[in-house]
Amino acid sequence: MDAGSLRFSFSSSTEKAQSRYRQPLARVGSTVYIPSLRNTSSNPSSYWQSGDRFIPDRSAMDFDAAHYLLTHVRKEKENNEVVSPAKEAYRKLLAETLLNNRTRILSFNRKPPVPTDSMLAAISEAATSNQCKSTKSKRYIPQSAERTLDAPDLVDDFYLNLLDWGSRNVLSIALGNTVYLWNASQGSTSELVTVDDDLGPVTSVCWAPDGQHLAIGLNNSEVQLWDSSSARLLRTLKEIHRSRVGTLAWNNNILTTGGMDGKIVNNDVRIRNHEVNSYRGHQQEVCGLKWSASGKHLASGGNDNLLHIWDFSIATSSSFSSAANQNQWLHRFEGHNAAVKALAWCPFQSNLLASGGGGTDRCIKFWNTLTGACLNSVDTGSQVCALLWNKNERELLSSHGFTQNQLTLWKYPSMVKVAELCGHTSRVLYMTQSPDGCTVATAAGDETLRFWNVFGNPELDKPAAKTKSAEPFANYSRIR
Repeated sequence: MDAGSLRFSFSSSTEKAQSRYRQPLARVGSTVYIPSLRNTSSNPSSYWQSGDRFIPDRSAMDFDAAHYLLTHVRKEKENNEVVSPAKEAYRKLLAETLLNNRTRILSFNRKPPVPTDSMLAAISEAATSNQCKSTKSKRYIPQSAERTLDAPDLVDDFYLNLLDWGSRNVLSIALGNTVYLWNASQGSTSELVTVDDDLGPVTSVCWAPDGQHLAIGLNNSEVQLWDSSSARLLRTLKEIHRSRVGTLAWNNNILTTGGMDGKIVNNDVRIRNHEVNSYRGHQQEVCGLKWSASGKHLASGGNDNLLHIWDFSIATSSSFSSAANQNQWLHRFEGHNAAVKALAWCPFQSNLLASGGGGTDRCIKFWNTLTGACLNSVDTGSQVCALLWNKNERELLSSHGFTQNQLTLWKYPSMVKVAELCGHTSRVLYMTQSPDGCTVATAAGDETLRFWNVFGNPELDKPAAKTKSAEPFANYSRIR
């Protein structure tokens, strides 16, 4: 099991006094790569003194005569000699095949003749294909974060989920009792809500598919639904769990909640009696929830080292009358030796699920959710906190805790390490992906929020120089 180090910032008056002077989401600083424009040659004038050894001296050439011969049609001299029929036939065949019945090869302001022979066309196509392969670009992966923001009062707890990036390009993060929003498109920051001490701290955040409504799980077992555009509380779901709600997941209009009581509940937020069904299979806190892209299967991981796959079509009725029906999981996996929080459904193979274990397990496992088979298991050497699939390549990104606190990019299915990214000084507990799939945001116990261009578009050898106008996350400010 993983012992979560739940550390509330408000428990220490000294820390709270210090955090007042730390501006949340303030730019910590970043370095910008600017390539040098200075010529590295020690003696540039030497090129003019020594001449060019590849071009001969042209002083003896008659350019006027050459220009006349190229631009004027020469009258063929009459040849009174007898030409053999074989030589004449060869000349005609050569003209038709190679010259396309043209008497002059070099001509200005004309397109080159189209080859008529199939072999010549095949050679040209092969040459073009080889050129395209040789010029294929290589993706550049920066080894450091693009930018770093200050995130004071971030709760250092392995079992919580305090970071999420919505479909409208707005990122939400919970810092203590407060939920902040970052609009990545506009570069603006706002404070959505600060809950009272008897309700908080905030234990989970999750955007609805529309990117406008945000679900917030609280330490007192309640779940709040907010409209981010108007900063208005829509409703509060009560008496779902007996303790804190550490994980949330949306499936269209169904909000699935996982609590410390080991209970998983599906809530239809459109109706008054929102509890439509529940799943009971975990004996300890549920810390990971992920719906598949089709919405048919739900993966849940808990502190009891168990991983369950639930089928939405065989979920129990809203009456909860039959306790036996609540345990009808599709698969029950017991392969991990620590808490299972990191879950990620594969975007290019619908029945493939990746899961990661805690500090005493340290493994990433791949499951076939149709057959229930474990396809592969990789020992990462450190605690696995979160997993993300690359939407553009067959790659998997994992964030880790003890002892290296790094991000690792893996090539699937070989699971060869593509890159390791370091920067956080504490375990990288929370990780989320931008809507376009290029940028990854991570939050760690060192109270920093970092942005990585690990899934960015392919580039050549070096990154292009950046300007201030190209930084979408610059100049954040706190709004009261």
